[in-house]
Amino acid sequence: MPVAEARFYEILLWSWIGLAVLTFASLQFIVAPYGRHTRGGWGPKLSSTWGWVLMEAPASLGFAAFFWWGERRMQPGALALLALWELHYLNRAFVFPFRRRGGEKPMPLAIPLMAIFFNVPNAYLNARWLTHFSPGYGAAWLSDPRFLLGAALFLVGLVINWQADQILMALRRPGETGYKIPVGGLYRFISCPNYFGEMLEWTGWAIATWSLPGLMFALYTAANLVPRARANHAWYQQTFADYPPERKAVLPLMF
Repeated sequence: MPVAEARFYEILLWSWIGLAVLTFASLQFIVAPYGRHTRGGWGPKLSSTWGWVLMEAPASLGFAAFFWWGERRMQPGALALLALWELHYLNRAFVFPFRRRGGEKPMPLAIPLMAIFFNVPNAYLNARWLTHFSPGYGAAWLSDPRFLLGAALFLVGLVINWQADQILMALRRPGETGYKIPVGGLYRFISCPNYFGEMLEWTGWAIATWSLPGLMFALYTAANLVPRARANHAWYQQTFADYPPERKAVLPLMF
């Protein structure tokens, strides 16, 4: 069984690296149909609040389950990395959906189903690496420069992500609908600091784990979010005549 799982793990990992390439290519032509880009033709819908819970909960709960399955689950470094992962995903699955405005706006069920298709294998690949396939993350890993740098980047990205979400939530008063130009924080420089923060998080994760599964997730995050950021940026420019021309899409001073 260990040999069979190792082969399965390797195939799945390289398949998910290929999926990152496929995702980036497809998003050059297709804009994910939710939020400001919601449109018909994508099948049944559900409230976006429960859509967010449905698509993010497997990343949190699945990771915890796969982590617990591993024989090295009690190593200090592995537990610290578990805490970083859950710090992001517990908020994303069980706090953020209930704080955001417009939660009853419908979302195509296809969106959370596609997210689950990625999130469950991704949770398996990363959690199983930490507690089974890796050389181990003992106490010494907590003082390793790779962990310290990666964890610092992760936490900075997390703060950027949370701040950007808070600015968006504060744009509308209770009962208000429609969109406004966000201001403050990194919105001074880019249209999607929430995406920038998330990309920084998983880049930090890749460094903190120093692993191919971590690198895969960082690459997939960029492949998924950069095209979406560019679509959001173009939407802002088309919707608001006074949209700040100096703003970039997702990387400050770049694009």
